[in-house]
Order: sequence, then structure tokens, then C-alpha cells
Amino acid sequence: MENVDRITKTNKLVEAKRLFHEVGYGLSFRIMDASYCGVPQKRKRFFMVGKLGEQDGFMDSFFEEGLSNKPMTLRDYFGNTLGIEYYYRHPRSYARRGIFSIDEPSPTVRGVNRPMPDGYEIHANDPVKSKDGIRPLTTKERSLIQTFPAEFQFAGSKTDVEQMIGNAVPVNLAKYMATAIYRYINHSKVK
Repeated sequence: MENVDRITKTNKLVEAKRLFHEVGYGLSFRIMDASYCGVPQKRKRFFMVGKLGEQDGFMDSFFEEGLSNKPMTLRDYFGNTLGIEYYYRHPRSYARRGIFSIDEPSPTVRGVNRPMPDGYEIHANDPVKSKDGIRPLTTKERSLIQTFPAEFQFAGSKTDVEQMIGNAVPVNLAKYMATAIYRYINHSKVK
């Protein structure tokens, strides 16, 4: 199971865990930060894995194995191929910054991609003093931050594609979790 990290604060998750436990599933769950799993994006996602007849926490060490010791930045992932040092990402509120450096993980890629408004005021936490040369990331760049392969083709309107990109689990995060499950399965076979 995969969901937003806020699910940990809901009764739905409590109920789901109760139902799984009632029928004999052991559960392992964790909030994963994609930037430690081969994704140049600080995106937190909740994962829960269940196995019939297993103890709770059976996957915990496998979730840890292979995590990076530092968050991946855009520069780590792209080098200098983006041709920019800073970019604009439309904030949910103008109380937050909107300009980011490629020397940090991208904030969560959302389903909307807006240009910088003419009236955008430099925020105290923006890493620049001027808006000159600052642009939003392209749809393609946003898909690459989600670690889709460069040749991946999306179908639909621009709005549909932006929404698909924003709603996707980053490919490398999904691969990281699949690899953890695979390692657990192989470890269990050895027992």
C-alpha cells in the first residue's frame, strides 16, 4: 500500500491495519523520503507491506538497507544538464518561498505547473536576490525529477500530463521499495 504521509493521522489507516491484523497479516510500514531512495525530490510517501502469518515489522530492516546517507539534489541527478542554477515552483501560499536551487532536492512535484507571476516578490527564504533568469521547470524536466525515463511518452492534454506526473510515485522510489520486497523474499527463502 502506498499513500501520502498524512495517512498516518487518519482513522482509515487505523481501521485498515486492524482489518489486516484480524485476518492474520503482519505489517511493516514506513514513511519514505524519496530523496534518500534515488530521487532528486523531497517527497514523503507512506508504504505498508503485509504478509500473512508474519510478525509486525518483518520488513523494517529491508526498508533501511540501501538508503542513501544524504538526500539527492537535482545537481546530483542531472549534473549541469538543466542549464540553470535556480528555478521557480509555484508555492501553495505566498508565505512560502517559490525559488529553489538545483543544489537541493526538489520540493514535491505537484500536479500543476504555473509560470512565475509578474508580481512575485522575492521571499526571505528564496536563495536569490533577483528573479532575473528564473523560470519554472518544463513538463519534461518535472517528469525526469519523478525519475521517469527520458524516452517515456505521456498521452493526454498538457493538464492531464501535468496531473499524471504530479500524482505518480517516483519511478526510483517504487523501484527502491520493490527491491526491498525482493530482498526480503530472497532472505526468507534462505531460512
